[in-house]
Amino acid sequence: MRDNRPAYWRRWTSGAGHGGAEPPLIAAPRRPARPDRFFTAHLGFTAPDPAVARELAVGYAEALSLLRPELALGASALSPADNWRRAERLFCGAVGPDGERCVDVADHPGFHHAPGPGGLGWGDGDGDRG
Repeated sequence: MRDNRPAYWRRWTSGAGHGGAEPPLIAAPRRPARPDRFFTAHLGFTAPDPAVARELAVGYAEALSLLRPELALGASALSPADNWRRAERLFCGAVGPDGERCVDVADHPGFHHAPGPGGLGWGDGDGDRG
């Protein structure tokens, strides 16, 4: 038969090693926390055709990014509800000279634009496409 009392039982009950205080209820984690991972939220809505659905999806994504800045706007995509493998990106996402990403809609004409009101523009103007 095994003894019910572990070796440290007397020290624990007497408060030794803890300055007379009770032992902590929650121990420190044994391994470091995992880094943040990327997740996707699928929001369903109805639209009469794909062009209208794209406009609505862009509007929803931009509105949500204003409310929650941690959202990755450039990762937004649109797909039919029954076929997520046909997802199409909503925003350009071209990488600029300083590492920023273009926040215009996908396949936009003209220059690329960095986020923010005074965001940097780059590209070849009307001849450059996403």
